[in-house]
Amino acid sequence: MLCVSDLRSAVRDAHRIVVKVGSSSITAPQGGIDRYRVQALSTAIAKRWQGETQVVLVSSGAIAAGMTPLGLSRRPKDLATQQAAASAGQGSLMAAYTQAFSPHGLTVGQVLLTADDMHRRSHYVNASRTLERLLELEVVPVINENDTVATDEIRFGDNDRLAALVAHLVDADALILLSDVDALYDGNPRVAGTARIPLVTSTEQLVGVDVSSGSSHVGTGGMVTKLAAATMAVEEGITVVLTSAAQAHEALQGDDVGTLFSPTGSKKSARRRWLAHASNVTGRLVLDAGAVEAVVQRQTSLLPVGVTRIEGRFAAGDTVDLCAPDGHVVARGLVGYNSTELAPLVGRRLDTTSSTRSRPPAGRAPRTVVRRDDLVVL
Repeated sequence: MLCVSDLRSAVRDAHRIVVKVGSSSITAPQGGIDRYRVQALSTAIAKRWQGETQVVLVSSGAIAAGMTPLGLSRRPKDLATQQAAASAGQGSLMAAYTQAFSPHGLTVGQVLLTADDMHRRSHYVNASRTLERLLELEVVPVINENDTVATDEIRFGDNDRLAALVAHLVDADALILLSDVDALYDGNPRVAGTARIPLVTSTEQLVGVDVSSGSSHVGTGGMVTKLAAATMAVEEGITVVLTSAAQAHEALQGDDVGTLFSPTGSKKSARRRWLAHASNVTGRLVLDAGAVEAVVQRQTSLLPVGVTRIEGRFAAGDTVDLCAPDGHVVARGLVGYNSTELAPLVGRRLDTTSSTRSRPPAGRAPRTVVRRDDLVVL
């Protein structure tokens, strides 16, 4: 197992880093862009670019930036006003970054994403190609959720999750989550005697940890969303640092600041990363114990005989969760049947020489429910 210094070196030597900054870290308390904070963050990122490290920035702040021109004192709660504020503020946010990176000889490029862009495989691949080309051209991608068109049903919910998905999307080596909290603590940081947690190597360490640090009145995230994002990243072999925006320079240099999360898994292929974290699950298949063992341990394709129950409605090609008999999700994959045609095949062996009851639908050759190449073990 890597020690703390090795993991810090992994950040210091990273070829590609995703940095996420929250609204409260780059805007004034009453709303509007804080140019000084944006300049400090941009300078820290530019130094890594000058050291030939590619840095992708996921930045909140469009809604907060739009509050002042719209005369709002607090972040709006209704979706229509949020979208209006984002529309008014996105231009100001990008103008601030353009101005801040320009003295360093760096160009910025705006990329606005919705959850639908992640759920749809074709959109996901296209977003990946766009980001790769921007990085090849030495352009700093500045990514935000497209708040002006996103609806409640298809929102990321917070940019912490978006940052983790972007880290998967660009195959990053490290993810740095910046906010107004400087680290994870073993208790309430405002109470004497609590201590910073410098390293997290497993989720068991987080049991009992105080995560009550709430979001500001201009942001949406909190410590819970940051821990969820960190978990998503470390499962894919990505080192994560959680610290404050004030310590962005130190974090990017691999210094001993904040809380470092050690990778718990290895990187999957791009397709399997999408399946595991970004695809939209539309149904569930409950498997018997033998099928669970075959899928998880031997990583074979799933056959109808191993399915005991279908939950939800789905079409062929949709993403479904594969569950153990107790309902625990063990894998995820692209299903080869729609829910209607799969229902009569549940628990049956596909044998074209036997009775009609066990045959696949007329005119169709026997096929697997989920092919091993379209499956990821969770």
